[in-house]
Amino acid sequence: MDDVAPDAPAPQATTPLEATDVVAGLEAVRHRIRQAAQDSERDPASVALVAVSKTIPAEGILPALEAGQRVFGENYVQESKAKWPALRARFPDVELHLVGPLQSNKAREAVELFDVIHGLDRLSLAAALAKEIERVGRAPKLLIQVNTGDEPQKGGVSPSAVDTLLSECRDTHGLAIQGLMCIPPAEAPPSPHFALLARIAHAHNLPILSMGMSADYPAAIQMGATHVRVGTAIFGARPPKG
Repeated sequence: MDDVAPDAPAPQATTPLEATDVVAGLEAVRHRIRQAAQDSERDPASVALVAVSKTIPAEGILPALEAGQRVFGENYVQESKAKWPALRARFPDVELHLVGPLQSNKAREAVELFDVIHGLDRLSLAAALAKEIERVGRAPKLLIQVNTGDEPQKGGVSPSAVDTLLSECRDTHGLAIQGLMCIPPAEAPPSPHFALLARIAHAHNLPILSMGMSADYPAAIQMGATHVRVGTAIFGARPPKG
């Protein structure tokens, strides 16, 4: 598939929840993270909450920022460029994650804006990121996205190809890969997919495991997630795709 197509248009912005609802949702998610970690005999501090604020306007994100949340995830480069510089001017300790797919022609902007990029899944993108990291002198943490269900419609590298992509990223492009990310098939029980990702990460001594979303993050924590990506449970449902 050609990977220099324009950045996909972001969905229409969501009408933000009331500030009290956002804070309540955030606190509920934090509580469930603590509980899931403790149930698995893990330190809750070992699990980072990535609050996914895609399609949420800046005023809808402010309540979470004011409640102390500092790690956020976005899906779209252009949307993020429009709203995050001003927010970061007010909250400079924010850590911003790109959790959606990345087109190679957006690599420069992604390297400049994001602290962690979750969707590295092909050599052409690795080459583009390596070029921009060298040019900008800024190196976001990079995660390889693994298509644990080998779904043809979904981004990510097949589990059987992780070794090759990881070697090429390191040896050919000099990239430091910090971890793995996955999105299990919607209809499948998620835990076997989380377990597979954890096994691959362990085999390669990769410290970051980005897995689990609003519907399944407690199961991901049980399987070793270090980062869970939660949006709807904090900010409310997104509008349906048009």
